[in-house]
Amino acid sequence: MSQNDHWMQRDLDVLWHPCTQMKDHERLPLIPIRRGKGVWLEDFDGKRYLDAVSSWWVNVFGHANPRINARIREQLDSLEHVMLAGFSHEPVVELSERLVRLTPAGLNRVFYADNGSSGIEVALKMSFHYWLNSGAPAKKRFVTLTNSYHGETVAAMSVGDVSLFTDTYRALLLDTLKVPTPDCYLRPEGVSWEAHSRSMFAHMEQTLAEHHHEVAAVIVEPLIQGAGGMRMYHPVYLELLRDACNRYGVHLIVDEIAVGFGRTGTMFACEQANITPDFMVLSKALTGGYLPMAAVLTTDDVYAAFYDDYATLRAFLHSHTYTGNPLACAAALATLDIFEQDNVIEANKALATRMASATAHLAEHPHVAEIRQTGMALAIEMVQDKASKTAYPWQERRGLRVYQHALQRGALLRPLGSVVYFLPPYVITPEEIDFLAEVASEGIDIATRESVSVAVDNRFPDHRDPG
Repeated sequence: MSQNDHWMQRDLDVLWHPCTQMKDHERLPLIPIRRGKGVWLEDFDGKRYLDAVSSWWVNVFGHANPRINARIREQLDSLEHVMLAGFSHEPVVELSERLVRLTPAGLNRVFYADNGSSGIEVALKMSFHYWLNSGAPAKKRFVTLTNSYHGETVAAMSVGDVSLFTDTYRALLLDTLKVPTPDCYLRPEGVSWEAHSRSMFAHMEQTLAEHHHEVAAVIVEPLIQGAGGMRMYHPVYLELLRDACNRYGVHLIVDEIAVGFGRTGTMFACEQANITPDFMVLSKALTGGYLPMAAVLTTDDVYAAFYDDYATLRAFLHSHTYTGNPLACAAALATLDIFEQDNVIEANKALATRMASATAHLAEHPHVAEIRQTGMALAIEMVQDKASKTAYPWQERRGLRVYQHALQRGALLRPLGSVVYFLPPYVITPEEIDFLAEVASEGIDIATRESVSVAVDNRFPDHRDPG
C-alpha cells in the first residue's frame, strides 16, 4: 500500500469532508498532502500539484512562507490566546490600527470573528441592531443579488442565491429581497460591461424605492460573484449602489472575503468605485491562508448607536471564543507587511497580464463562451453551444475531466461547474502561469469533446464550490 493509500484509508474511516458527497470517494481518490512550499503542494508519494486556486482562495503568498512562519513563531513564544472581552493584546491593537488605515476612509471600528460566514453574520446583526437602537425596528430585511454567495451559516445562506447550497435549508432562511445580478456574462451582444451594469441597476433602484422603509442593508460581493461561477461586473454598479443607499437610508455591506487583499487589482474591490461602505467584511487572505479569522469594519456612526450605559441593553453582545486570536493577528500582520514591503499590487499587474495572454487562444475554442478577468482572477466558461451560450447540464459535471486531467499533470484546478478558473497565489511565476494555461487547455479539450453518461459521471464533488 502506498503512503497516499494509507492516509486516504485512515481518513475515510473517520472524516466527513466539506462540500463533498462522500460516496464520490469510492471512485475519486482523496489526495493527502504532506507538505506545501510556495505555490506547490506535495502528496505522500512525492507528487506535486500547483495550487491554482490558493487552497480555497486564501493562500496569497505561498505555503510555508518564511516571513509569516517567523511572525507566528515569535508570537507563539509570548501569547497564544486570551479572551478579547475585557482584555486586549498588542497584535490585535496593531492589526486593527493598520486595517483602519488601509481600508476606505471612514471605516474606523473593527470587530473580529472566526471565519467569513461568521463575519457576514456579524455585519447583518449589527445592521439590524443599529436600526433597532435608532428607533426603526421595521428595517429588518436585507437586499441581495441573484447568484450571490456569502457563506454557509443560516443568515449568510439567507442572503445568498446559489440554489445548490440554499434550497435544502429554505425553511430555515430569512425572508430576503433578491435583485437581478449585474453579471456581465449575461449582457446583450455589443453592450459594454459598464453599460450593462449601469442598466441593471434599475432593478436595485426600484427595489429600494419600494422597500427602503423595511430594509436594513444591501449586501453584495463587489465586482466578482465567486461561488456563483466567477461572474463579474463593472465598478459603476457599486457607485450607483452607494448613492442609492445614501438616498434611501439603507446600509451597504460589501463582502470582500474572497476579493479583498489585491485579488481584483486593487487592495480592496470597492476602491475601484471610490466608495466607503457601512460595513466591510474581510477574511480568507487576511491571514495569508494560515489561520481562520474575519474582520468586520464599520463606521463611527454605527459604533455610536451601541455606545450607552449597560442598563439600556444597547450593547452588541455577540462573541466568538477565538475572536482576535493573537496567532491569527500575527499571521495577518506579516501578510500586511508583505503587501507593503514587496509592492504586491503593482507586481500583480504583470502576472494578471500574463494570465490574460496565456489563455487568450481559448477565446477561439468552440466550447468556450467567454474568458473574463478582473485582476488576479480569471475564469473560462465552457458551454455546450458557443453562439447561444447554452450551458452544459450540470449533471454531466464536465469540470470533472478538467479537474482529473489537471491532477494527472500536477495542478490543482477545481472548476465551478463548467467554469475553469485561475485564482493563484501572488508568488506564482510567469512560467507557472503558462503551465496552468497549457493544462487548462488540454483539460477543456478533453472535457468538451467527449460524450457524457450522467450515470457514470455522477461522482465529482459539488458542481458549485463555495470556496
